[in-house]
Amino acid sequence: MNILRTDSNHPDFQNLVKHLDATLAEHNGDDHEFFDQFNKIDTIKNCIVVYIDEAPAACGAFKEFSMDTVEIKRMFTNPKFRKKGLGTTIVNELEDWAKELGYKKAVLETSQDLKNGISVYEKCGFYKIPNYGQYIGVDNSVCYEKRVG
Repeated sequence: MNILRTDSNHPDFQNLVKHLDATLAEHNGDDHEFFDQFNKIDTIKNCIVVYIDEAPAACGAFKEFSMDTVEIKRMFTNPKFRKKGLGTTIVNELEDWAKELGYKKAVLETSQDLKNGISVYEKCGFYKIPNYGQYIGVDNSVCYEKRVG
């Protein structure tokens, strides 16, 4: 396994995000446009791609949410590489990177139906918080937080 820290211009990150977006479009159905507007990657500076045998297997990213907090975004594992702990690896690497940059907390939003993702976040120590920002009042969203620094 190899972990690359990069930005949103990296072609492997962009390709994995295309697969993520297709998966989410199917999952979110009519609500996809609402969520998609918050998931643009053109200005994300902190992205990770995990490689297995040189194949891009998974990705994740964070962006600044506030002066001391990052928001974890764009988490995806290629289905061929699932059930290998890559989600946990990405979350841990993103937390380490955020801490190195001086951030104290990480927040994230996911769908309450994405049980595998929720289990990764909870396993990594994230705890449920009230929905924040644009997710307030969105019934199928669930938000999480964790101290990283």
